[in-house]
Amino acid sequence: MPISLFLRGIGVLLAPIAMALALSGCGADLNEATMASGATVPTVATASLGAPPPQSAPSGAEQRKSAKLLREVRELEVKGTAAGGDGYRIGPQDVLEVSVYQAPDLTKSVQVAESGTINLPLVGDVRAGGVTARELEQDLKKRYGVRYLQNPQVTVFVREYNSQRVTVEGAVNSPGVYPYRGKMSLVQLIATSGGLKEVADGSEVMVFRTATGAREAARFDVDEIKAGRAPDPPVMQGDVVIVGTSAAKKLYNDIMKALPMVGMFATLL
Repeated sequence: MPISLFLRGIGVLLAPIAMALALSGCGADLNEATMASGATVPTVATASLGAPPPQSAPSGAEQRKSAKLLREVRELEVKGTAAGGDGYRIGPQDVLEVSVYQAPDLTKSVQVAESGTINLPLVGDVRAGGVTARELEQDLKKRYGVRYLQNPQVTVFVREYNSQRVTVEGAVNSPGVYPYRGKMSLVQLIATSGGLKEVADGSEVMVFRTATGAREAARFDVDEIKAGRAPDPPVMQGDVVIVGTSAAKKLYNDIMKALPMVGMFATLL
């Protein structure tokens, strides 16, 4: 084979390799030039099949609002627990059923006096106001056990709740004044009053409360509470709950302006 023909064949084989090297060099020069100029190289995003779309994180304002609402509700729960303690706190005009096991003469139905005391056989006047039925049982057990009975078994039952009450008004089926028996939530109170009427607006439930001598109010969305998207706040003795309607919004328009956040109590001037 002639040498010229051989060299020509080698040239044909090396031509694609030389072109590839040239193109890669141009690409490298282009990348270096782009980086030097500060420009960004566009990239193509790839997505795996079946991957869920990215979720947008809540804004800082939304997070702060949710955290503030949660703190307010927790404060209400603490207040409700302090007011109710381990149960209902006995008060004046309440009627108690006090029974002592195997001592029928000591079993008696008594009404708490305005001074907060009750009068029982053998032990006389006993402080009942401000304590729970369980606490009163322990007190009476000590009193009877010291001088009269050996290991007495005392039971105290609140027959009538007359000292502490809550009021429900507005678009409920049975509005009125109800006994407060301790640890009652807003939804439970509305259920006790017969539930919401068809014309009721569950997002406009007002709770008025007197705390430390000041009159306070808060707005709650019962629909959100029932759906599990908002906590169910506790009610306290003396609370007045008003369930509004769409037509009643005008009546409470000024109050609504003073209560921009749902679930937070604000002092009424």
